[in-house]
Amino acid sequence: MTDQKTTEAAGQEGPVFRLQKMYVKDLSFENPNAPEVFFVQQAEPKVDFKLGIKNRKMDEDNWEVTMAITATITDTKSTKTYFIMEIEHAAIFLLKNIPEQHLAGVLNVECPTLLFPFTRQIVSQISVDGGFIPFLMEPVNFLALYQGSLAQQQKKAEN
Repeated sequence: MTDQKTTEAAGQEGPVFRLQKMYVKDLSFENPNAPEVFFVQQAEPKVDFKLGIKNRKMDEDNWEVTMAITATITDTKSTKTYFIMEIEHAAIFLLKNIPEQHLAGVLNVECPTLLFPFTRQIVSQISVDGGFIPFLMEPVNFLALYQGSLAQQQKKAEN
């Protein structure tokens, strides 16, 4: 409380972190072997899953954070593709008075953590609408991904 009073006394507002708007930027669902794929005895599927996070500054206080996911689900026996799904799900976040040293962590950890459950629901529903059981993505530890990315950048810088 002392820090908050000191900040207010100095005429500065505290940090603001708020989800403003979520939206689907791009969505693609391909079912290349329909309807035959529904009549074969399905084995345990093979899942090829890619996840990417991008962000860009919109104006002084607003940032767009985009989660890009590509999932290709194939039959392990016949290697036929069940479906391919690509989505870019984004949100605009109000980030005000966030210290510069914390901004990258907020954009790469906190923002995707808030966005992910909604992206997961969209992906699940699209797979159901495509005629399959729900495709439930495992929870993602965005902190671990961010720390791994920082470690890779540090190794590249040392070489």
